Amino acid sequence: MTRPLQYTVDLAIVGAGPAGLYAAYYAGFRGLTSAVIDALPQSGGQVAALYPEKRLYDVAGHVAVRGRELIDNLLAQSAPFEPRYLLGQSAVTLERSGERWLVGTDAEAVVEAGAVVIAAGIGQVRPRTLACSLPYEGRGVAYHVPRLEEHRDRDVVIVGGGDSAVDWALALAPIAASVTVVHRRGSFRAHEYSVRQLREAPVRVLTDAQVTACHGADRLERVTVRAGRDELDLPAQALVAALGFSSQLGPIADWGVELDGRQVRVDAAMRTSLPGVYAVGDGCGYPGRVPLISVGFGEAATAVNHAAVALRPGAELAPEHSSDRLAPHGTPGHDTSQLDSAPLAAAR
Repeated sequence: MTRPLQYTVDLAIVGAGPAGLYAAYYAGFRGLTSAVIDALPQSGGQVAALYPEKRLYDVAGHVAVRGRELIDNLLAQSAPFEPRYLLGQSAVTLERSGERWLVGTDAEAVVEAGAVVIAAGIGQVRPRTLACSLPYEGRGVAYHVPRLEEHRDRDVVIVGGGDSAVDWALALAPIAASVTVVHRRGSFRAHEYSVRQLREAPVRVLTDAQVTACHGADRLERVTVRAGRDELDLPAQALVAALGFSSQLGPIADWGVELDGRQVRVDAAMRTSLPGVYAVGDGCGYPGRVPLISVGFGEAATAVNHAAVALRPGAELAPEHSSDRLAPHGTPGHDTSQLDSAPLAAAR
């Protein structure tokens, strides 16, 4: 019988979105080893999955940064501290073992840690679909645009009226053969400025309309759109169903943490109702919280600094100035002299 693969670290981080990745960096900065668990096969959470090419304008220190670039930078920032990444597997169980925690995954891995940071965002997400598009998933139909270049010279139909639909239409307009936005209502939910740009862009906009059929042999070739009493046949080598996602907290709801609706309730130190378990990012809740990536970064730093004090009695809550420390190989930035030199335990 194969024994579960076990990893022993100071900090287990559930979620590899921006807040989780920054928590991994800060764990290393405070001399803590870490493991990061995420159900998605790549790091970056929703940023990487839903809008990797979108420019973000509200991240401190960046005039504008693409989602993919932000994630790449976060990974590079934590890389010197060698966090362990367990991707493509969900954290499903949380159990107490003496003074430590055991986080079990659906891939039969177990992470033993002194503290846990839940950075799972809004939880498990599933895309809302079009019934007629289901046979063409992965063959022309997608729910996000991971790489704009994949749609160069294609006829693209985007279904939806939110920010993602409008942003992708604007980004694809210069490189696609044609872009058509199909929205079932007369008005858009997207930001007003973006909608004005859409109206001025070389994009066909069909409102009070919906895609009723998809056609093609091996791949999607065209779609049928009903707009009022008219029925249109449009070429489409790609259809992006930007209809949003449904979400649920998933197994975390059964871990015993106190919840506030679908969010994990925390105090000012990002502590949950369980000792040594913290929550950060959009999955945590407290009065007045603003759901921004920048806020999640601050929450991650707060949680990890408090965890560092709990795990290392006598340690200062406020970290040293990063500019006063040295990075690995003698470059300015970070000091790893306090890192546990013992490798992560991995046994079958």
